[in-house]
Amino acid sequence: MSKKLLGIDLGGTSIKFGILTENGEVQEKWAIETNILEGGKHIVPDIIASIKHRLELYRLPKSDFIGIGMGSPGVVNRDNKTVTGAYNLNWDETQDVGAAIEEELNIPFAIDNDANVAALGERWVGAGDNQPDVVFMTLGTGVGGGIIADGNLIHGVAGAGGEIGHIIVETKDGFECTCGNKGCLETVASATGVVRLARQLAEAYEGSSEIKAAVDNGDAVTSKDIFVAAAAGDKFADSVVEKVSFYLGLATANISNILNPDSVVVGGGVSASGEFLRSRIEKYFEEFAFPQVKQSTKIKIAELGNDAGIIGAASLARQFSEK
Repeated sequence: MSKKLLGIDLGGTSIKFGILTENGEVQEKWAIETNILEGGKHIVPDIIASIKHRLELYRLPKSDFIGIGMGSPGVVNRDNKTVTGAYNLNWDETQDVGAAIEEELNIPFAIDNDANVAALGERWVGAGDNQPDVVFMTLGTGVGGGIIADGNLIHGVAGAGGEIGHIIVETKDGFECTCGNKGCLETVASATGVVRLARQLAEAYEGSSEIKAAVDNGDAVTSKDIFVAAAAGDKFADSVVEKVSFYLGLATANISNILNPDSVVVGGGVSASGEFLRSRIEKYFEEFAFPQVKQSTKIKIAELGNDAGIIGAASLARQFSEK
């Protein structure tokens, strides 16, 4: 029987699990609620208990597994298999995640940052086509991502490699970012950033628009509302999407001018607009990209959706088959 991989996508709301083949095919998946009470002390025991339960349910011996991989928020020490500062999990102090899981399950364990792990998933069996050079950009509550160069994730000396959301795209009147700088991509291309940009642009827009009227009235408007309205012909909403696409095109061109990847894959909630967004990003990418980069790097929309995390996490465990 062929060996299996187990992937864990740890989030602040839920913990997703997947059992995969060595080729990245998801055979089983499930999820549990993330219990962040009492300093998040229940999270790791819950993970262990859930895996034990499922292995018994599916009658799978531990010897069937090459390893376990996990993607986690926060600062991840891959060598020590610890997580620090994952505040949405209530993990203020360093958590010794790997030691506990390996001791209880007796299966090799690997861990990395959740955005990096999603990048691995899309690169392996998603839009990245298993190419050795792929950049993944995820547009959600923030803007995250991961960079894979020559088949390896770029981590940097302090683990801050691939912080795509903090590329500066607006130097004149940039919004303040949670990182302390102004004009970061995250401030204009995240779900909240798109709405913030809409509020700014609404001040000078004089035409008729339901989205502008909602913004002016102080109604709850989401980035999805703006993209849906733009696709339906709302000219103000369309102008917001155009500005967001400009920033994303500028950022993807800058990244690609340095790395010349096979593709830049755009994922996350905002990317649900698909070709409507991709083609606009590509337009500005082509305006700013170096000629050879323009000809060789492709802008793509992610394909794996919510499964990118568990698939990428499982791919971390493939290293154990080589030892």
